Amino acid sequence: MKEINPNTPIYKFFLKLVAWRERHISEKNFVMVLALVVGVFCGIAAMILKWLIHTISSILTTGINIEEGNYLFIIYPVIGVVLVALYVRYIVRDNISHGVTRVLYAISSNKSRLKKHNIYTSIVASSVTIGFGGSVGAEGPIVYTGAAIGSNLGSAFRLSPRILMILVGCGAAAGIAGIFKAPIAGMLFTLEVLMIDLTTVTVMPLLIASITSATLAYIYTGFEFEFFFVQSDTFLAAKIPYVLILGVLCGLVSLYFTRVMNGMETFFKRFKNPWFKTLTGCVILAGLIFIFPPLYGEGYTSINSLLSGDTSAIVNGSLFYEEGNSPWFIIMFIGLIILAKAFATSSTNGAGGVGGTFAPSLYVGCMTGFLFAFVSNYLGLGLELSTKNFALIGMAGVMSAVMHAPLMAIFLTAELTGGYDLFLPLLIVSTIAYGTIKIFEPYSIYTMRLARRGELLTHHKDKAVLTLMKIDSVIETDFITVRPEWNLKQMVGAISRSNRNLFPVVNDQGTLLGVVILDEIRNIMFRPDLYKKIYVSKFMSTVPAKIDFHASMEEVMKTFDQTGAWNLPVVDEYGRYRGFVSKSKIFNSYRRVLRHYSDD
Repeated sequence: MKEINPNTPIYKFFLKLVAWRERHISEKNFVMVLALVVGVFCGIAAMILKWLIHTISSILTTGINIEEGNYLFIIYPVIGVVLVALYVRYIVRDNISHGVTRVLYAISSNKSRLKKHNIYTSIVASSVTIGFGGSVGAEGPIVYTGAAIGSNLGSAFRLSPRILMILVGCGAAAGIAGIFKAPIAGMLFTLEVLMIDLTTVTVMPLLIASITSATLAYIYTGFEFEFFFVQSDTFLAAKIPYVLILGVLCGLVSLYFTRVMNGMETFFKRFKNPWFKTLTGCVILAGLIFIFPPLYGEGYTSINSLLSGDTSAIVNGSLFYEEGNSPWFIIMFIGLIILAKAFATSSTNGAGGVGGTFAPSLYVGCMTGFLFAFVSNYLGLGLELSTKNFALIGMAGVMSAVMHAPLMAIFLTAELTGGYDLFLPLLIVSTIAYGTIKIFEPYSIYTMRLARRGELLTHHKDKAVLTLMKIDSVIETDFITVRPEWNLKQMVGAISRSNRNLFPVVNDQGTLLGVVILDEIRNIMFRPDLYKKIYVSKFMSTVPAKIDFHASMEEVMKTFDQTGAWNLPVVDEYGRYRGFVSKSKIFNSYRRVLRHYSDD
């Protein structure tokens, strides 16, 4: 993006505005104003993204014959993915996939700063990907966009990293609220997935941003729920055992979905040639969508069909349209769709498309809940179950488990459908599904990549503070270095000039060879008869460990724990001495950072 000319009148006025704000409005108060602005911009961005997806999809699919297979389902997704791959590679020139994971990484390792192009590039890429039939969701990209809006707005006003983190959370919450018309779910997403602390400083900005964005969405699209759902069957307490079983099933399906997504991501990383990777992903995606047309795009049409009780619509546009009235075929067809969705989603992203896993998890959950009730009714396994109700309940179950966010899943499902009368089963299935997947996967689909690299800041507060600390802020360099060839007299002279009891021993190249500890030579340093007989190389000690100058603070603390040392030398990649770090200095810095990020 072209840099702004600092000599323009507008830019000079903005600098004056920033200076006036710093003098008259505190950060805590100003963040409320910015949360409102972020909510407005994110609401507009969400509406633009939804409009683009709907427009592209409508142009391409209007008039398609639903009574037979359509070869256009092979062509459209491939065109979309290739266009996006070209756009990302030659225009964006940056990786914009895995939006939520990248937001978490920005919070963890980049002081909540996101690049300016992230404000719009994900919208362009995901609208083309999904509009042309890519089997992904728009929610990950809008979270990335919203977070980038919050980050860049806060950076423009020179706000601290702590406030930037809140604004990133506001942007993410507003993105979800705007795309789904779900303000409570938007706020809970930030709290459960991004793990922004719930404090008096954070709760109001998150609410303001979410409500503002959702309000714009309601004004623009009307006050109807995102998915049409009318509860025609009252939920009875006698059906709770079925809900418990569905919760376990949703947890296991989520585990399958997560493992397949990770496995396919590893599979695509093995390709050295990016265009061969794109070709492979397009072949898998096109084949799956041609056989299972409900995999086309976000899949919201199929969700609406099942929530309205139109079971036969699931085979529209497929080669198996004539089999739509066969219960056994419906069971097999939906079961295969549940298994294939993870492959379709990962192939879309692996081939170069841009999209998230929100919509796919809702989709798989809806299919799982519907299939569970349909099979139970067909086989006569006890009470008659409402397939519509269980389809809705399943949405909350799978989303809760995939994202490790049970509260968000409960409120998002209720806000999307208006299914508040099913709040009890939503609570039960979300909790059971979440508990089930936690047995096998301690991290969500978003956080596991960062957790493996030790870069997951928000989910571990101790690691969070350590991540925010850098080694160059705690290194001490006021130690006098000595040479191995020095005699004891020269060593005593160095001691007289120092207020330290440690002396690093280095050679001509500055390489650290060892240390001299004052207490270890105290018995000989006052004996003049030894001054010219004993040399540093004879009484220096080896160090228990060396700290790499580029090591993370978490690695530094692990080294201290392993050695039991109180001071350790720091060296560069060539072994040259740079200074010392001490536990006391680290602990003082730790307390200071912790107070700063916890200050309400």
